Amino acid sequence: MPDGPERPALQGRSSSTRLDSYVDRYAARTRGMTASEIRALFSVASRPEVVSLAGGMPNISGLPLDVVGRAISDLVATNGPVAMQYGSGQGDPALREQICDVMRLEGIEAHPDDVVVTVGSQQAVDLVTRIFCDPGDVVLCEAPSYVGALGVFRAYECDVVHVEMDGDGLVPGALRDAIAVVRAAGRTIKFLYTIPNFHNPAGVTLSEERRREILAICREADVLVLEDNPYGLLGFSGEPRRAMRADEPAGVIYLGSFSKTFAPGFRVGWALAPHAVREKLVLAQESATLCPPAFSQLAISAYLRAHDWQGQVKQFREMYRERRDAMVEALDDMMPAAARWNVPDGGFYVWLTLPDGLDAKAMLPRAVSARVAYVPGTAFFADGFGSQSMRLSFCYPTPERIREGVRRLVGVIEEELELRATFGSGGHPFALDRGYQAPRPDLT
Repeated sequence: MPDGPERPALQGRSSSTRLDSYVDRYAARTRGMTASEIRALFSVASRPEVVSLAGGMPNISGLPLDVVGRAISDLVATNGPVAMQYGSGQGDPALREQICDVMRLEGIEAHPDDVVVTVGSQQAVDLVTRIFCDPGDVVLCEAPSYVGALGVFRAYECDVVHVEMDGDGLVPGALRDAIAVVRAAGRTIKFLYTIPNFHNPAGVTLSEERRREILAICREADVLVLEDNPYGLLGFSGEPRRAMRADEPAGVIYLGSFSKTFAPGFRVGWALAPHAVREKLVLAQESATLCPPAFSQLAISAYLRAHDWQGQVKQFREMYRERRDAMVEALDDMMPAAARWNVPDGGFYVWLTLPDGLDAKAMLPRAVSARVAYVPGTAFFADGFGSQSMRLSFCYPTPERIREGVRRLVGVIEEELELRATFGSGGHPFALDRGYQAPRPDLT
């Protein structure tokens, strides 16, 4: 075919072969914005032939969609013009009152004026970081920690300092040491980020004794606590645990969400903050979104008002406990003796540590080929650790699929062990030259 007419070069287009021609124009803080390892797994893990033990997607199969549908229909018929209009930057007043009722189950006595509704609790992490952190400030986080929060801290150019955890949660002595070391270096600590209940990803729960001790340490050191608690009502035994915010109203910002106890598609969470902080959060919310979506807020408010939502949460707990039991039984029955894992008392996750010498991230392509997915532990550390561990999620698959997923995973691990025994460390054809990190403290 004859050549067509030459197209004029686009103005400003670099002659470089770089794929991103705008890279030199980005703000410096974008260097910390990278795709999470969980997001990168979604396209693979969503294939029907793959058993996904990776994503923390709530299982809403037990949600009464007929009740939800009627509530939304009534909302549109009776209050549609309000639901589909702009709203308050702080959130709907009636929903904020209902949020206070939800938090009361965890011992929190709060006023609706101190609640700020957000687009999921993820946005609440972002807003708190935006109003408190300058580039180079230190945020203390458990080791491991929630990948979504680590992404926010990187985006705002914070330095994350991990603090040791064990089977009872954050270790108070390690927190004292971390505060002392950071301050001796002349660094500024802005807050401690913690998930005390059914931790994501570690699955452990902070003991009652340690909660009091950690609050006392932070009070003495004048360190703000950011308590992220999306799983607090999803415990498998007993009443909900008392929130840290219930015992320290002036020193704790509490984050909650309806994504795990109702449905994530509405994207409604909240922050409960001391009064002065609340004002800054509202200003930050208005600059980010003008206001949280009114329709989502009013839909959730109507659901809470018209339905036995506490009974629904109880059904969710029973469903997730059945899935937890299926995963733990499968691990007990099939996993090699050298592997270690914890037994969570709620939430969505088991933290598994592989036999010595295995690298969960290097092993992942082989696992995907065997049609099972998980999240490597490195996703949950800011400092490169976690290569020997992985997060396994039991919330979404059926118990039968969970057992099948564990069977496939065990097959990959056993094959990896055989290859290492045959070829030695790093020498078999599937090994990656990345080095093996020392494992973090045992969370089992």
